[in-house]
Amino acid sequence: MKRILFLFCTLALLAGNVPAQSRGTPAPRSKWQTYTASGEEFSIALPTLPAMNTVDKFIETLQASRRERQFGAYADGVAYVIYTYENPKPQQSLEAFIEERSYHDSTSVQTGRNVTVDGVAGKVFEKEGRVVEFFATDNHLYTFAAYGAALNDPRVKKFFSSLKLGKKRAVGKEVSDGPGVPAEPADTSTAYTGRQVDQKVRMALKPEPQYTETARMNAITGTVVLKCIFNANGMVTNLIVVTGLPHGLTEQSIQAAQKIKFIPAMKEGKYVSMWMQLEYEFNLY
Repeated sequence: MKRILFLFCTLALLAGNVPAQSRGTPAPRSKWQTYTASGEEFSIALPTLPAMNTVDKFIETLQASRRERQFGAYADGVAYVIYTYENPKPQQSLEAFIEERSYHDSTSVQTGRNVTVDGVAGKVFEKEGRVVEFFATDNHLYTFAAYGAALNDPRVKKFFSSLKLGKKRAVGKEVSDGPGVPAEPADTSTAYTGRQVDQKVRMALKPEPQYTETARMNAITGTVVLKCIFNANGMVTNLIVVTGLPHGLTEQSIQAAQKIKFIPAMKEGKYVSMWMQLEYEFNLY
């Protein structure tokens, strides 16, 4: 019987006590640049080099594999996320794509507003401090999202107004797989627990680790547990392996954790660093 990978990731607040100290003065923010990636049909401006995660995933409904990518960046209280999907024939429609991506939400094609970028038709949705736009180009399906501010926020406006699609995409800095670069240096002098903050971390992008071929061949199952700081600069830092797994699964979990993008916790009106625990569960069925 063919084994199927089942992977589940959870986030848990650490219960231990971490001493609180005052934060240092953050460094100046980096300038926005235009970014793209090999084989993609978009370019867009971001405040810093984004994280990127690429996987080839088998889609049951298509009976074929397609390449999927996730991009994420954070600066000044706003997280920017991009999802890209190859759209092989028979191509999925924009409407079906929106419904598929919104299965966990009340979002539907009917609740969105029409939007057009460089002749490419799409839909825009705004709800609870997030703005999401969906598009279908010649060969891809795209989701562009901003978390933490409304559509009329200048930062969100800058993000979406810079989007170029299809043949009109701009020449930008090419992104490759990796954790990206923070807009400001990490500050680990202060790290709170969930009980000590006024508002906990809000997740925007959480890539899943890949199951290595050697782990699959050896039928390795179990849970990788990582202790880490969800830093005030929007990066996961200070990773500590609590429980690991062999054949590269621990390393894959660390790489996935480093690509997580989020809006940091808040205390007394300021973004602060917070200790958290990540659990990546690997199972074969």
